[in-house]
Amino acid sequence: MTRREWESLCDGCGRCCLHKIRDEETEALHWTAVSCRLLDTDSCQCSDYTHRRAKVPDCIQLTPHKVATVDWLPPTCAYRLVEEGRDLPRWHPLVSGRPETVHEAGISVRGRVISEREAGALEDHVAAWPGRWPPGMRKPALLKKEMIP
Repeated sequence: MTRREWESLCDGCGRCCLHKIRDEETEALHWTAVSCRLLDTDSCQCSDYTHRRAKVPDCIQLTPHKVATVDWLPPTCAYRLVEEGRDLPRWHPLVSGRPETVHEAGISVRGRVISEREAGALEDHVAAWPGRWPPGMRKPALLKKEMIP
C-alpha cells in the first residue's frame, strides 16, 4: 500500500485523537471525551496535520507495524479492522463514497467531546463510548482468506 492509500483508511472519526488514561496499577485503558488541542471537533480533522508531531510530541504516526502493537485504537478504526483482517463498514468513506457518512452514522466525535484547552482534569471526562461499537451496529465480518493478498 502506498502512503496515500494507507492514509485513506482513516475515516475521519477523530476517536484516536481523544485522550486516554491508563491505570498505573492494572494497565486498564480508560477513554475520555477530551480531544487533542489540534482536533477540530466539528470537522473531526487535525487543524495542523502536517506539523502535528512538532506541536504534539506524543502524537503517533500510525504505520502497519504500530497498528499491530497498540491497544488504544478504537474498535471502529479502519486501521485496526484491516489489521484484524476485517472489511470496512458501510459508513466508511471508502465504501460509501462520502466523508459525511462517518458523522451521519454517529461514529465520529462530532458534538460529543471538548478540547483539552477547556477540559481541566481528564479524570472528570472518562467516557466508555469511544472504546465501543455504537449500539445496533455490528463489527464487520472477517474477510475470506482468499480475498486477503
